[in-house]
Amino acid sequence: MKTNQKFITALLIIALGTFIAHAQTEPITLEKLWSERYFSPKTISMGKSMQDGLHYTLISNRTDILKHRYDTGELVDTLFSTGGILEDEEGNPLRIDTYAFSPDESKLLVGVHQESIYRRSRRAEYHIYDIATQSLAPLSEGTKQRLPDFSPDGTKIAFVRHNNIYVKELDAGEEFAITTDGKHNHIINGTTDWVYEEEFYLTKGFEWSPDSRRIAFLRFDESHVREFVMMKYGQLYPEEYRFKYPKAGEENAVVTLHIHDLVNETTIPVNIGEETDQYIPRLKWTTDPQQLSFQRLNRHQNHLEVLLADAENGESELLYEEKNQWYIAVTFDLTFLKDGRHFIISSEKNGYRHLYLYDMDGRQVRALTSGNYDLDSFLGVDEENGFVYYLARTGSPLTNDLYRVRLDGQGLSRLTHSSGTHRPSFSNGFRYFINSYSTASSPPKISIHEADGQLIDVLENNDTLAQRIIDHGFTEPEFFSITTSDGISLNAQIIRPPDFDASREYPLLMYVYGGPNHQAVVDSWNAFNGVWFQMLAQKGYVVVTVDNRGTGGRGEEFRKMTYLQLGKYETIDQIEAAIYLGGLDYIDASRIAIFGWSYGGYLSSLCLAKGADHFAAAIAVAPVTSWRYYDTIYTERYMRTPQENPNGYDDNSPINHVDKIRGNYLLVHGTADDNVHYQNTLEMAAALIDAGVDFELMIYPDHDHAIFTGKARLHLYRLMTDFLDRSIGN
Repeated sequence: MKTNQKFITALLIIALGTFIAHAQTEPITLEKLWSERYFSPKTISMGKSMQDGLHYTLISNRTDILKHRYDTGELVDTLFSTGGILEDEEGNPLRIDTYAFSPDESKLLVGVHQESIYRRSRRAEYHIYDIATQSLAPLSEGTKQRLPDFSPDGTKIAFVRHNNIYVKELDAGEEFAITTDGKHNHIINGTTDWVYEEEFYLTKGFEWSPDSRRIAFLRFDESHVREFVMMKYGQLYPEEYRFKYPKAGEENAVVTLHIHDLVNETTIPVNIGEETDQYIPRLKWTTDPQQLSFQRLNRHQNHLEVLLADAENGESELLYEEKNQWYIAVTFDLTFLKDGRHFIISSEKNGYRHLYLYDMDGRQVRALTSGNYDLDSFLGVDEENGFVYYLARTGSPLTNDLYRVRLDGQGLSRLTHSSGTHRPSFSNGFRYFINSYSTASSPPKISIHEADGQLIDVLENNDTLAQRIIDHGFTEPEFFSITTSDGISLNAQIIRPPDFDASREYPLLMYVYGGPNHQAVVDSWNAFNGVWFQMLAQKGYVVVTVDNRGTGGRGEEFRKMTYLQLGKYETIDQIEAAIYLGGLDYIDASRIAIFGWSYGGYLSSLCLAKGADHFAAAIAVAPVTSWRYYDTIYTERYMRTPQENPNGYDDNSPINHVDKIRGNYLLVHGTADDNVHYQNTLEMAAALIDAGVDFELMIYPDHDHAIFTGKARLHLYRLMTDFLDRSIGN
């Protein structure tokens, strides 16, 4: 009897402890997430490695540029502060939006009052600061400038304004234009059009020659490209905003390449071939100031050429060529070595992305990396010591690691050893690197390392956030795989409620992006939706993410198998995943919802229609609803043109399947979305109405693709949470 009493007392103590632990867990709220940014990790506002490779700079308090030592992390000096120099009308220091050093680091180019144009383009008010004299002067009087860039000898700065290229002579203080025909929505010099910026990640369309004598630049004639019109609200009479946006199958800008000689004050065209319906997605000077390289890509994007142009006469010759049965994704990996005899380039020619060394006659010298894994990113080459640095997903598509290998292909070594996701940034000369490391359950840790990976110092532990994660009862995401009926293994992640009971049935939210070469299932801190998923888990939801076929990290065949049929296999995989998950004892198969944004909104819409028997609800934020409405470069890379592949465009357009929808459907869009146009949602709404299908619609006036500014993000996540509670909640 005494033994039983002790046992009962022990049980009561355990139960009381469990109750207290749960009682002490602070609730996750949307206000903490999106208003207070309570769960946002601290970051290092990384700036530049200095030329000596021993120091780095970063922005502090958004107003100061600080100089630190790599070997200790120690603060050495404050190089610049806007306080007392650049202030607003009330005397408050202005925020530094961007900065750059002159080649000899005697001057700073500081940008303030920056404003966005599109996703990657900005204009700002730039000032030149002389560090020795502590004097400040504007780069140019008048309107804001774009893309300012010091010449290699530091005597000039080139920049773009009003679609023209200007050069500022620093000693003389004089400014002159090297192009004069720039005109909005007609001619662009020195920068790129919307579609190049968005899909080729190319905004800066000019480059200085190594000897500072010449500037090579792209010129876009978009006069024949059709305009897209967006309305800007918030005033008595809404304002039209028009910009050139080539939709799939429509006419692109005609792009030409030119070289301006500052000594002779002449501009010559570069021979890029007779074909005008093509792309010039990259330009880059070799180490020889007489030799410019550029890349030429056919409209189908399955034939890539690297050409060399003579700076004197513009004539070009082929250096490298690659063809692919599907498509070729252009990268920034092309690097010309200082020996003037070799270059490094990445390719998927063996089925996985790897690095190759070539000579300047276009002959392959050797493969620098190999194996059944994908290169994550090429980080650069230390020619002095003969090492190539790169990130790769060698062990698993879910994680990456930093490696280096010698230029002779020998001496491969792994430099990071913690399983998760690494994002290193190297010093000039590759003596040190600063690494941001995280996992799905731990926020980023930022640290300094020797080039061989040895830890020097931890700059940011995010200990405060780690404690908040504990205080708010986050549950650890778990990785698993789902095998489809075709025997395809799909990577997946699950987040269960903190008080998970396998004998209960839970509603399920599936999150999807699913677009080409994208990975949502990775062992990395999810700063976008991760905390919201934890909040939903606390409310009693199971949250699962599945990477369907077409996503990245698993080789070329896996990621390119959706070619010409976007949406088909991705939807099949998500539906099969829902069937599998619905068959688990702890999932209520009648309460499964799916949520996605952009490409994910496209797939969530398709899943609700084609998987009507398995999905009770779907949320589609900023979705593509027909690939006919999206741009040329992205869409045609995977689908060719609508004229060539009409069935590929229409068979998996959600608009053409609305009559199948039976579940609850929430459709969300911003009216100023320059990327996935609001037209997608309006056309989807029209089709739903015609089919007599009920749905919910939320519009965010004057918001772009991110729906982020002001209180919109909080409003959106409150809306989505309420929708899930009403549709599948407990």
